[in-house]
Amino acid sequence: MAATQMTTMSRPDQVIFQEAAAKATEDDIMRGRGRVDAAFDAGKPPPFRIGDVRAAVPEHCWRKSSGGRCGTWRATWRWWRRWARRWRAWIAGRCGRSTGRRRGPCSGRSSSWGTTGTPFRPPGGDHHSSSVSFLGCDGHGSFSDSATLNSVVGHLLHSFILVPYHGWRISHRTHHQNHGHIHRDESWHPITEGLYRQLEPRTKKLRFTVPFPLLAFPVYLLYRSPGKTGSHFLPSSKLFSPKEKGDVMLSTTCWCIMLASLLAMACAFGPLQVLKMYGIPYLVFVMWLDLVTYLHHHGHQERLPWYRGEEWSYLRGGLTTVDRDYGWINNIHHDIGTHVIHHLFPQIPHYHLVEATKAAKPVLGRYYREPQKSGPLPLHLLGVLLRSLRVDHFVSDHGDVVYYQTDHDLNTTAAHGWAAQNHHKQK
Repeated sequence: MAATQMTTMSRPDQVIFQEAAAKATEDDIMRGRGRVDAAFDAGKPPPFRIGDVRAAVPEHCWRKSSGGRCGTWRATWRWWRRWARRWRAWIAGRCGRSTGRRRGPCSGRSSSWGTTGTPFRPPGGDHHSSSVSFLGCDGHGSFSDSATLNSVVGHLLHSFILVPYHGWRISHRTHHQNHGHIHRDESWHPITEGLYRQLEPRTKKLRFTVPFPLLAFPVYLLYRSPGKTGSHFLPSSKLFSPKEKGDVMLSTTCWCIMLASLLAMACAFGPLQVLKMYGIPYLVFVMWLDLVTYLHHHGHQERLPWYRGEEWSYLRGGLTTVDRDYGWINNIHHDIGTHVIHHLFPQIPHYHLVEATKAAKPVLGRYYREPQKSGPLPLHLLGVLLRSLRVDHFVSDHGDVVYYQTDHDLNTTAAHGWAAQNHHKQK
């Protein structure tokens, strides 16, 4: 019966039929596990307006608090002070002014790299995270009412993590204004089937095989996402309007100064020391950033819709984002796991996001998805990431409400490759 239906359909109708069938199959599986409400369809317009959600958020949650900002400043200052002490002790040892055992700024190796790399991560937008960069990453004006202060702090801290502040701020603004839109969204949006089929097999494998997706951020800054052109560093990029070119040039100049400083440090102290002190923490930062931002838009146990055309709206797009629980890391991240409310109302300061989320949940109803509770460390998210990379490959070229589809050939090829590799090792 299904085969007869398919043969009489046009190509767009066949795609819509396949989308519905794929979603029904997935929902049947999840419903059998008790995870999906049979009466709920996340792709349907919600019965409330964004004004209803806004009205549920307490008025004080919108106000910027000097106490909240000072708490962020204190956390950042403590991190900087620890880092400076390690640097000072290491330089003193290098210059022969210390009789004790020499300790580099990253002595302690793996634990220090992890704890140093995590505070690298900026929380002000889709990179919302820990202490040092939160102050700089405010692309929404939620840190201060002063655009000048936001810009100065943003350049100081973004340049430190090799991110061009205005370039990122503008692209991140585009991401928030178009979240959930297949074509207009800026980061971690799906690629269409037509574009996916044009990718080289090697590119597909890299895109969906760990650890390569966790190294995407620097590449994204340079070249943007697949199917888009331009760069966060070039004023001529399509990302920017003519009046923004001066801002982009300023941020790129600051980025170049930071890169030159790292090269000078490598000449003065040796490349290996700069690698230990900066390179490996930076790598941890990039991988953690990509993991967290990817899972804020992918990997939920329910299949979430993506939109195009007249079906998209700011509210419906924002409701496709996902909250996450990071255990002990929640405080380091300034509660950016509360991502749904942040996407709907990015002006809310981070220190009010938890309260705002609790207040909005009765209005959001089933459109809010409770995050899976984490242990002290969010190790469960690794399984979520691996599953998503295995099944979330592309969306249809047709239809205004679409869901991720799976390229089973890609998974089969990968499985055969692993089997052949293991067989070769056994020989």
